[in-house]
Amino acid sequence: MPAPPRGEEGAVILLPMRALAFAFLLAAPALADGNEPVPRVTTDSREYCAELAERLAALPASHGEPVRSMAEEGRRLCETGHPRVGVAKLRRAIRAARVAE
Repeated sequence: MPAPPRGEEGAVILLPMRALAFAFLLAAPALADGNEPVPRVTTDSREYCAELAERLAALPASHGEPVRSMAEEGRRLCETGHPRVGVAKLRRAIRAARVAE
């Protein structure tokens, strides 16, 4: 394949990348059609921390150890300005509560 004209190297790479992105967009509904839940895009925010804490509180095993202490630590981290770490801790607590059921 001959070299592209000077200054157009980026266009040669960008075109296949756009085609690939378009292919993923077309495939996304087909991939999400199965029994698996569609992933949600979230941000690590205090609001999301509160949502996770509510989800955890609804689980029957949320009051036992070590789930309770993980949840407390996650909420504390969110409240003190560390939402990313707090969300991770709350997610771990939810997983542990589901396993304990």
